Amino acid sequence: MARKDEYYNRAKQQGYRARSAYKLKQLNESSSLLSPGDVAVDLGAAPGGWLQVASEEVGEHGKVIGVDLQRIKELEARNVTTIRGDMTEEDTKEQLFEAIGDDGADVVLSDMAPNMTGEYNLDHARSVYLARQAFEVALELLDSGGDLVVKVFDGPDLPDLRSDMEKEFQYVRATHPDASRQESSELYLIGKKRITAPVKKGDECEVEIVDVGSEGDGIAKVDEFTVFVSGAEMGETVTVRITDVKPRFAFAERVDDA
Repeated sequence: MARKDEYYNRAKQQGYRARSAYKLKQLNESSSLLSPGDVAVDLGAAPGGWLQVASEEVGEHGKVIGVDLQRIKELEARNVTTIRGDMTEEDTKEQLFEAIGDDGADVVLSDMAPNMTGEYNLDHARSVYLARQAFEVALELLDSGGDLVVKVFDGPDLPDLRSDMEKEFQYVRATHPDASRQESSELYLIGKKRITAPVKKGDECEVEIVDVGSEGDGIAKVDEFTVFVSGAEMGETVTVRITDVKPRFAFAERVDDA
């Protein structure tokens, strides 16, 4: 049986609206994207296959919000809300912010693809454009430590998009799930653990050591963000260079005369 028939038939049998539901299932299995209680946003959600999978994974205590210019037929799941609109427009974003809540989203998903022209370079460029739109919207929606998934066709514009994502997430990986058609050039870029720190690796700044951690490192605050400084003592004001950034804290080394 051909792969496309396998997943198409399986979707029909199991009640999913699209065979692409299995792509999200496989992405979730390999990258731990969705957990019970999560708030998930699906950009370009029609016809709703990814909404169904996300709804199952986040459970009754989670929320799933789907956005699309097209009307999404209502789902039976109580934890799913749909918004009809352009994800890049302010009124749609306002509806999204209200639906998500003050804590932000835990994961943003995008399976969007352009209308195919058959001209590969054009289709690739359009797919990167859509993925970049989803990426930029996700930066506004994601909570610290949140994840992003975007679909893109492989090609020369991909490295720049990946590089930009790597600046905003702890790490980024590309994957081609088994449910994707073998001949397809589509890839999914997965950004894990959104970094919302006010500092970036390589930054230099002057900080005051306000406490000492359990490992003996000095603790400083930059806009309420915690920075661990090796070789510093409480009460010192030191110049440091940021060496590593995590979603909720960073590490730094002294660059002044200790």
